Amino acid sequence: MPYGIPSHDTFRSVFGKLEPEQFRMSFIRWVEAINALTFGEVVPIDGKTVRGSHDKGQGKQAIHLVSAWASENGLVLGQVKVEDKSNEITAIPELLRLLAINGCIVTIDAMGCQTDIAARIISQGADYVLALKDNHKRLHQEVQRLFTDALSNSNTTIPYNFDQTVDKDHGRIEIRRCCCATIS
Repeated sequence: MPYGIPSHDTFRSVFGKLEPEQFRMSFIRWVEAINALTFGEVVPIDGKTVRGSHDKGQGKQAIHLVSAWASENGLVLGQVKVEDKSNEITAIPELLRLLAINGCIVTIDAMGCQTDIAARIISQGADYVLALKDNHKRLHQEVQRLFTDALSNSNTTIPYNFDQTVDKDHGRIEIRRCCCATIS
């Protein structure tokens, strides 16, 4: 008789018997043992809601996780559950504390564009790319002004790179512009 893949009930029984914190710590140790981060690797951090994890009848909210992904190695480095009635801003520093990110480049969406998060990344020897939107109005305006000045002044002392791609897909034209300045 050939052996097949165990059913979802078997997986549920096995995982249901595991102590979550022990499993989390064991998983992190395993990831550290098999994953040698390379200098300059990009480590995106992002939050996702686990589909189907809510129960409105019992007032149970959906589970929201913040994960770090080792892009070069194709591996999740760690996850932290966002506490109920909280958001990613509180979970990201907790996740960062678990990671060995020295020499890496951490990317986070606009939710994580926070001074404390940037300071934590730097203190762990990594660089960061944080998305910036109008949620930080004054900083957003300052950055726009900096790039406008740099791009319009051929004698600028601000080192920057600029690239643009134009693609036509699904009946529309997409223009993507990226300008990156190194500011100390």
